[in-house]
Amino acid sequence: MTLASASERIRAMEQSLGLPLLVRERRGVQPTPAGRSLLHHARLVLLQLDHLQGELTAYGTGHKGHVRLLSNSSAISEHLPSILGDFLGRYPGISIDLEERPSEAIADALRSDACDVGIASDAVDLGGLHTEPFRADPLALVVARNHPLARRSATSLAEVADLAFVGLAEGSALQAHLAQHVRRLGKRLDYRIRLASFESVCRVVGQGIGIGIVPRAVAARCARSAGIKVLSLADAWAARRLVVCVRDRESLALSARQLVAHLLAAADPRLAVTESRSQRTGTGVSRATGTAVTPLLGLPSIRRSE
Repeated sequence: MTLASASERIRAMEQSLGLPLLVRERRGVQPTPAGRSLLHHARLVLLQLDHLQGELTAYGTGHKGHVRLLSNSSAISEHLPSILGDFLGRYPGISIDLEERPSEAIADALRSDACDVGIASDAVDLGGLHTEPFRADPLALVVARNHPLARRSATSLAEVADLAFVGLAEGSALQAHLAQHVRRLGKRLDYRIRLASFESVCRVVGQGIGIGIVPRAVAARCARSAGIKVLSLADAWAARRLVVCVRDRESLALSARQLVAHLLAAADPRLAVTESRSQRTGTGVSRATGTAVTPLLGLPSIRRSE
């Protein structure tokens, strides 16, 4: 459809409804409150049509569909490549739209039906979502082996926030997460350089350019080759767990449910045991809100944060 045709259709809708959907200005257009409401409902309609098509096609051709998956930086870097590769190999008719987002944005996107499945840190507010433990994902501080901090085994963000940092490029989900906690300290990190990958951060840190915060799994893998020392972070927010999140598993298209099942099959079983014990003793809580967490009845492999 051309831009002119789209504009004519919108004007026809405005005339039919008797109210404006767009505010037209010299620099562009902005939706009115009615326009935003229309956009919201249109997305829901398109989502339902997509689910319908996916379900019917799956019955006709076998596992055909499209899944919108949002994930934080660490899961994309360390955990998902081989898991998603195996899934796509098993289901050649399914495609995945994978996008990196901060965990807070993933939770918001799920609540607004802007994606099907999310992998996020359980350190953020996941209220209203069904979640299941996936992988442990603690953050760690990395320093060069000759750095004064290399003699220590642990530290906190408050202790090192005034030092020079090496970080990921602007827009990284992890950098947004760190910036949030630094602001709570009333500070701002001084980045000497921003790079495209965790591995690059570790290599530059090993050259003594600055210190960095990366997932411990990355740090352990790169420690020898990059010449870095790995320190634990004592901050509670650094002891992260990744969780698989959905808004309503029963309303997911078949392809999305298959992806959720595949992700949970690859989850760390030790986390599942810990979660089960927590639920039996009644101590399961949301780490971000402190509210109780209970398993979803009828779906033992997924739980909901209220």
